[in-house]
Amino acid sequence: MLIREATAGDWPHIWPFWHRIVAAGETYAWDPATSEEDARALWMNPAKRVCVAEDDTGAVVGSAYVTPNYGGPAARIANAGFMVDPDRAGRGTGRALAEYVLEAARADGYRGMVFNAVVETNPAVRLWTSLGFTILGTVPDAFDHPRHGRVGLHIMHRAL
Repeated sequence: MLIREATAGDWPHIWPFWHRIVAAGETYAWDPATSEEDARALWMNPAKRVCVAEDDTGAVVGSAYVTPNYGGPAARIANAGFMVDPDRAGRGTGRALAEYVLEAARADGYRGMVFNAVVETNPAVRLWTSLGFTILGTVPDAFDHPRHGRVGLHIMHRAL
């Protein structure tokens, strides 16, 4: 698997799985009806360092970004987002993207990373904790999950 910095030409390959994941309404606190134009502006924002994961055939199977979570004196705390094509789940793409993003954030001078809204039923919670993230707290009943009803949103952190 190759992980590299994303280019504008990668968006048409990211959008299908981005849309599928967000439209499902199970793991992201973004509007499931987000338009492609708005999604591109959100994900490919120039303030973000975006990468993609390619499989052995060169197909884009995942993407991630790192960006400052706060501004000013707190700008050295990163935030990140991750998407893996659901058809490629369980093959180590999420872990590889996470390790890449953590190293990129460290190299960029970030001191820590925080996730502001991790849906507590998201299977990725196991990945984040295995990579050293801790749950700082949970906002109860904050997310209307289409299958589980109201669930909490974890706030997670890891020092870099």
